[in-house]
Amino acid sequence: MESLLLEHYGLSNTSLKKMEGYISTNYRVDSDQGVFVLKVYPTSEKEDVLAETAVIEQLDYLSRDQVSRPILNRKNEIVTIAKVEGEEKMLRLLSFVEGTFLADAKHSPALFKSIGAFIAKMDKQLLNFRNVGIEARELDWDLMNIHVSRQLRHHVSAPEDRKLVDHFFLQWDQHVYPKLPLLRQSIIHNDANDWNLLVDGDSVSGIIDFGDCTRTPIINELAIAAPYALFGKEDPIKWACYLIEGYHQEFPLLRQELDLLYYLIAGRLCMGVCTTANEKKVQPDNQYIVLSEAPAWDLLRKWITINPIYAKNQFYKAAGFEIEPVSTPSEALQRRHQSISSILSVSYKNPIYMAGAAFQYMYDQQGNTFLDAYNNIPHVGHQHPRVIEAGQRQMAQLNTNTRYLYDELAEYAEKLLAKFPDSLSKVYFVNSGSAASDLAVRLAQNYTGQQGMVVMEHGYHGNTRMGVDISQYKYASKGGKGRADHIIEANIPDTYRGEFQDNNAGLRYAENLKSQILKSEIPTAGFIAEPIVGCGGQVPLADGYLKQVYPFIRACGGVCISDEVQTGFGRLGTHFWGYEMHNVIPDIVVLGKPMANGHPMGAVVCSDEIAEAFDNGMEFFSSFGGNPVSCAIGSAVLEVIEEEALQQNSLEVGAYYMEQLRNLQRDFPVIGDVRGSGLFIGMELIKDDNLTPNTELAQHLKNELRNRHILVSTDGPFDSVLKTKPPLCFTKENVDRVIAELTEILSGQ
Repeated sequence: MESLLLEHYGLSNTSLKKMEGYISTNYRVDSDQGVFVLKVYPTSEKEDVLAETAVIEQLDYLSRDQVSRPILNRKNEIVTIAKVEGEEKMLRLLSFVEGTFLADAKHSPALFKSIGAFIAKMDKQLLNFRNVGIEARELDWDLMNIHVSRQLRHHVSAPEDRKLVDHFFLQWDQHVYPKLPLLRQSIIHNDANDWNLLVDGDSVSGIIDFGDCTRTPIINELAIAAPYALFGKEDPIKWACYLIEGYHQEFPLLRQELDLLYYLIAGRLCMGVCTTANEKKVQPDNQYIVLSEAPAWDLLRKWITINPIYAKNQFYKAAGFEIEPVSTPSEALQRRHQSISSILSVSYKNPIYMAGAAFQYMYDQQGNTFLDAYNNIPHVGHQHPRVIEAGQRQMAQLNTNTRYLYDELAEYAEKLLAKFPDSLSKVYFVNSGSAASDLAVRLAQNYTGQQGMVVMEHGYHGNTRMGVDISQYKYASKGGKGRADHIIEANIPDTYRGEFQDNNAGLRYAENLKSQILKSEIPTAGFIAEPIVGCGGQVPLADGYLKQVYPFIRACGGVCISDEVQTGFGRLGTHFWGYEMHNVIPDIVVLGKPMANGHPMGAVVCSDEIAEAFDNGMEFFSSFGGNPVSCAIGSAVLEVIEEEALQQNSLEVGAYYMEQLRNLQRDFPVIGDVRGSGLFIGMELIKDDNLTPNTELAQHLKNELRNRHILVSTDGPFDSVLKTKPPLCFTKENVDRVIAELTEILSGQ
């Protein structure tokens, strides 16, 4: 190599030090004539190299100390073709740009404004520059070719990481792709990363590597520079705004460009991690490839916690634009009440005007991000991309009713029934847990020929007429009409607040219920209960209770119904279904809420015998129950639970959550009880040793946490139980945040 440098460039007394590179092999060259960079390429790269040189020549305001300018060989040529280790290669010698790489420099607001201004001046200079060689390129690293990286997503091995990139790819489809034709385009550097920008103190001293130049939307220059500059920042939006401020002062941005910047930055990060995941398999020893991998994942995980509206508004401020006005929550509520009855209640003293969500985070219209420790319906996480894509794909192909044959119905039914014991072998699909409860009672009464239903104190099973009849939580509350004649109420087997609290509590509660049933003149058709009574205040049924009750109900000619709407699908951690924790098998199971992650779907699972009895000539039909779209979504939910090990996550994070709440209980005696299983948890608030319900404190905690952007709710007969049933992707870090805020609120109450 030394002889080639002497022969073609007249450099003497040279020493070479290899530097990192991607397509080219790069060397720092120290010589009697100065310091240079030698880049060695395959000969096929010649046209690209000449095109890059044309771009650099257009930036004539930059000196050779600011940009690596070509050094001509002795024939006054930009490139040299020569034999390197017996193989024909292309050599290119460049001036060496001194400075500290941005990755190694101390960051400051002034430096970030300088970066913004520096790349803006380049883009301004290149605005009307055209070059056929550059424009003919089809670069994988062009953000407009994000589909190339998207095809590599399967190389991301961790499911929790893969869903993150999938989410942002879907956001790209929704927000970016339709707007691309509206964006200004030009040739840009396209790779102003932290190893291509050189700085001196608070100023940019130079830029290198024009190998990724392409014609693309101008805003991509910022979208590509930003992620690398934001690595490791606790408040990445603040630092992004410094870049925008510097850029906008030099080369004004447009509103429609800033509208997309949040998604463009995410797109660049996703391109990077997907490409890296692939390249690690192709070039396992190339450390340059993985240089940015860990900080990119770290930034992506921060990015998902940022409300896109907040990001856009901050970007507007940085550029001096006015923020677009939106309706306030009170205005939205007033509009709602013009056409929707106020009987449809809203959460919190200050209602939240929602705009979007992702996994365990929800975004409001005002730009706030809420940690969702409350909503159990988005079981595998809000807007899970696997679930969304399943619904979109099936909706585009076929959606009809069950009078026609299609594979999705049988496939999902088989997947679902595989989660149950052999005795539960038939399934009916409906549209909600309420409809499922209603059908379950019909099945029980039809099979037994009896009408009486045994229900649980504080139980809730739906909003249909029959659902209210079997929901003591509803019929015994304000506006309710009281217990119907065919209903027998079982006292809730509560070992904290109830009559029996010893080790034999389950047996004693069961004996009381047996006595009630024997005294009643109502023939029993069925017994329905949740394994953990949600509206009762997240109260687990006492140990041994169902083990005693189920055989007795059957001896009375009735059937046993487990309402798994809230406790099913792995939420309890220890078991996939709540009834399993009681070592019983019901005759009928009611499903709803989480089974399709918020898509309206419910189901009833029962035995062959119960199904055969129901087939009595009166057809059962649900217009939408079991439609192909619902089945595709339901299948996706089961797959995500399995692939992301969400039941195990619920077990581990739930145990950690309970442990931290019990630690809190030791410091604050107002916490009377912490109970539940997995990510189905209740914390009961009391005033004194007599267990006087502390409804006021429960409401204060709920609303104060809301003000701190954490969502929980309250339940129980006195509304004194703080309930937390988050999406199953909830993390220990999320738990820590909830505990920290609870500690602060309780300390200052």
